[in-house]
Amino acid sequence: MFKFLRKHPPKDSEERSQLKKELFGYRRCLDHGFPSKPSCMAYDPKLKLLAIGTKTGRIKIVGAPGVEWSIELRSDVSVNQLFFLPEQGRLLSLCSDNTVYLWEINQRGDKSVVEQKREYTFSVEESRMKGISVCCLTNSCEQLLIGTEIGNIYILDLNTFKLLDQIIYQDVVMQNVPDDFKVNPGAVEALAVHPTDPDKFLIGYNRGLIVLWDNEASNADQTYNSTQQLESLSWHRNGTEFMSAHNDGSYIVWSTTNSAEPKEPALTPYGPFPCKAISKIDWKTAKLDPFIIFAGGMPRASYGDKHTVSVMQGSNNIHTVLDFTSKVVDFITISRADETDEPLETDEPHTLVVLAEEELVLIDLETQGCPSFSLPYFNSLHSSPITCSQHVSNIPDNLWQKIVDAGQAQNKNVSAREWPINGGKVAGAESLTKDMLLTGHEDGTVRFWDASSTSMSLLYKLSTASIFNVEIHGDHNSGEVEEEWPPFRKVHRGMVGNYDPFSDDPRLGIQKIALCSLSETLVVAGTAGQVVVLRAEREEREIEVSSTTVNVVSDHDGFVWKGHEALGKKEGETTFAAGFQPVAVVQISPPAACTALAFHSEWQLVAAGTAHGFGLFDYAQKKEVTSRCTLNPDDLTGTSDTPISRRKSFKKSLRESFRRLRRRRSERRKAAEEKAKEEKKGEEKEEGIEVKSSPVKTSPPASPEARPVERQVEARNPEDSISSMVRCLYFATTYISDVSNTASSLWVGTNGGHVYIYTVTVPQEKRSENEVVAVLAKEIKLRHKAPVMAIAVVDGRTKILPDPLEVQHARAKEPQGNNHSVVICSEEQLKIFTLPHLKAKWKYKITAINGSRIRKVAFVNFRSRSDDNYSECNIACLNNQGELSVYSVSTLRQQLEASCLRREDINGISSFTFSKNGQGFYLQSASEYARITLSARNITEPTSSLELKEGMREAEPEPEPETETQEPADTEGTTENEAAQTSSGENAEVLNDSVLNDSQANTTMEGEITQDSVQIMQVTEEVSSSQETSRTTTVQETTTAMSGDHTETSTVTSTVTEVTSSGDAPNTGIMRKTRSPHP
Repeated sequence: MFKFLRKHPPKDSEERSQLKKELFGYRRCLDHGFPSKPSCMAYDPKLKLLAIGTKTGRIKIVGAPGVEWSIELRSDVSVNQLFFLPEQGRLLSLCSDNTVYLWEINQRGDKSVVEQKREYTFSVEESRMKGISVCCLTNSCEQLLIGTEIGNIYILDLNTFKLLDQIIYQDVVMQNVPDDFKVNPGAVEALAVHPTDPDKFLIGYNRGLIVLWDNEASNADQTYNSTQQLESLSWHRNGTEFMSAHNDGSYIVWSTTNSAEPKEPALTPYGPFPCKAISKIDWKTAKLDPFIIFAGGMPRASYGDKHTVSVMQGSNNIHTVLDFTSKVVDFITISRADETDEPLETDEPHTLVVLAEEELVLIDLETQGCPSFSLPYFNSLHSSPITCSQHVSNIPDNLWQKIVDAGQAQNKNVSAREWPINGGKVAGAESLTKDMLLTGHEDGTVRFWDASSTSMSLLYKLSTASIFNVEIHGDHNSGEVEEEWPPFRKVHRGMVGNYDPFSDDPRLGIQKIALCSLSETLVVAGTAGQVVVLRAEREEREIEVSSTTVNVVSDHDGFVWKGHEALGKKEGETTFAAGFQPVAVVQISPPAACTALAFHSEWQLVAAGTAHGFGLFDYAQKKEVTSRCTLNPDDLTGTSDTPISRRKSFKKSLRESFRRLRRRRSERRKAAEEKAKEEKKGEEKEEGIEVKSSPVKTSPPASPEARPVERQVEARNPEDSISSMVRCLYFATTYISDVSNTASSLWVGTNGGHVYIYTVTVPQEKRSENEVVAVLAKEIKLRHKAPVMAIAVVDGRTKILPDPLEVQHARAKEPQGNNHSVVICSEEQLKIFTLPHLKAKWKYKITAINGSRIRKVAFVNFRSRSDDNYSECNIACLNNQGELSVYSVSTLRQQLEASCLRREDINGISSFTFSKNGQGFYLQSASEYARITLSARNITEPTSSLELKEGMREAEPEPEPETETQEPADTEGTTENEAAQTSSGENAEVLNDSVLNDSQANTTMEGEITQDSVQIMQVTEEVSSSQETSRTTTVQETTTAMSGDHTETSTVTSTVTEVTSSGDAPNTGIMRKTRSPHP
């Protein structure tokens, strides 16, 4: 019974409970990268805002760098079309469920938020008859023309958000069509409003019929007939001509005064052979000849697989075909005539915005050669598939400037003009530190991203392919045009952040990254066992890089490697541009993928591990220090994936297989017998270290806690996984042999629960001559053989030992010189051992309590939200259920638990990376990082502000007398934040002692709606409640701030206006006499 009275950490005091609220708090912050599965986009030329909708029901609105808003609809709804109401800060979205939403950007406090104002949904019967095919906004922005699959056109009044009684039936339109063409014209394919006459617009039908419709007279002015299927329409600025694009790759110019024949015959730019359809065409006038821009139209036989946008201008002899590596979704031409209120004679297009499935590209139409812009956001993070990542905080100014300068030198071919989409302002203060997110990619590149703010831009790209002998496919300059027809220009080469999914050699893939910002040293490890040490340099240099092979299986003569070959290094001197340049190359043999990496910049040592073992390398002397094979001697397979070596004969291998089967049966019987004995004896051994039972005289703790029910966790079979794989490497100066002297050490953790502890002797003098010596000092074997995920040494102040050079640069205090302990984090539990005796001190069983396993772990410094001088180190974990948790380093007590990811999101869990200040990044799609925080202090969120002209929003009415309100007395006079205390988002629990749930920090993801109040409006006319619903929904994240015993929750506020035929207000518990203005 005494095992239930064993020592436990003391209960948390009330003061500690309050302190935890100042330290911890889970929140989903924002997204970085390119929206996954884009479906449409829109541009507001007056406010200079860009909106992108996706097939997963998300809308992102951006302006100047750092200005952004997010909208989330249901995940099963696709956003089909978007329309800005220019200069109004309003956006229309048409979704796949035939629902039209009206969104407004309104100022709320010190920032602007997106609110849902109106919604119109076709009924089920209407949807069957009115399948929407295309929409178009009128010039007055008061009506939305809705074309349908059956050929009729409906008009949605944007003031009342109701369909007008006027319907343009296809039968009426067909009355003026010549008898020869009176066949079913098909669905409405295109709508284009007349640029000078707001009452007229073009109706284009699928089978080629085009009608110029006079809406005021309800009559067809002209009808145009083409023999090819229609794809797109575009007006000339003067309103006397328009252009139609067709599915055979041709376009036709028509006159509004003569419908008998085209003004110009059909032109097929890339004919005469059959061509693909021109899906969209744009006709813009300039001071010289007009621009004709279109998507598609390539010859089917030769270039049918290409995704292109062509830019043609006759007088300047411009004819460029932009060749994309992913499908073109849409494009928009930005013109100065649309941006200014002053009348201009021509459109003056200056920027082409192309939205492809995997990237966003902006082309400068005013600069010779049509260069692209460098993207401040919406970068294609997955330009090559991401294989690993690392967050580095507080970069020194000197290194930051070196990286920025090197990146600018790489972007000589981008446009020098300022970013044209610059609407809105950033309301918040700039970040005090410079942070980077480093991503390793399949093509051997490492990209450096500015992660200091909400807008993550590319700073610099490092390529390791130039170090090795690999054949790199042609790298075309973005300004060059190939000597061929059509005149293609690859837009994924030589441009910033563009999508290029192809890898020259899969062995180049980056598996691990480690950067020491104080020594300006970077180490990367790859798929073929290559480890490259690099340093930041300001000047271009021509150097010969040395390469050293570290054979981790050298003491096993029978080993045969049957995987890929190692990468060959280039011989002789190689020119490397300014930036990170190689210092040394280490080749691990056999050339398996690196699974662990660590380096100590002060000692100038690098340790790398694979599935076969690990090696220690001295990059000061460029020589191997030591290596060790971690393979089981009884099961040397000699291969990366096959259990039988080729050197064995079939008869011998068959004989050994039967022996193994018999041995396993006997081992299972012995294990069952030992298990029965252990149940009688109790728990005496743990983690391979004997733990003595407490004596009978030991007094029970002051507040004994009931132990949680534990699952039975079976010991792992070494053959179930690659137990020899090295999972973590760690350098530390601590007590290894005795309590009086510290020693430099290397800690190695494997997949089989084995920890090797090496003492490392680094010469203090003549570092380039005297050798570094590493000797195995101790070993630890975990009982359940769970993979060792992370190791860290804690000093007497419960602080993790500082990183190399941090003490010298006054970034950390000197560690306390006694009472060191080591924290070993395995997949199944956390455990603290005293040093140097390795006596178990505390432990927390993860798998035995909740059945989960740790997938990612980091040691994080949490600083108090209100006290700059207080901080503490804790262990942050992500398990295979997608749950985040924080544990105290001193007692392993759980401090916080939050649900972050779905357990089915394997890619998100495997890509998760922690920062040292409590934030986290993970891939929510192949092209997007989601950013979260576990810290109550370090929160990175967009704080955008948008200024509108006077009159764009109706003034708020004066508040009604209190006697007319029907609110309960206890809610009278409350603020908007205090009026709603419910949250429908994700919950983050701040855990307290044995109950582990003493307080909550509730968060709501953007776009989720909580209805808090109902607005009363008097309506004089009768309307159908099934057709009109007016809603005002503030879309913003919930913020939970807890101080002392008072909890303030800023929650999503929704005002729902329901108008019934009688005008009566719905019966609700909370009523307000506020009024929301109509657009």
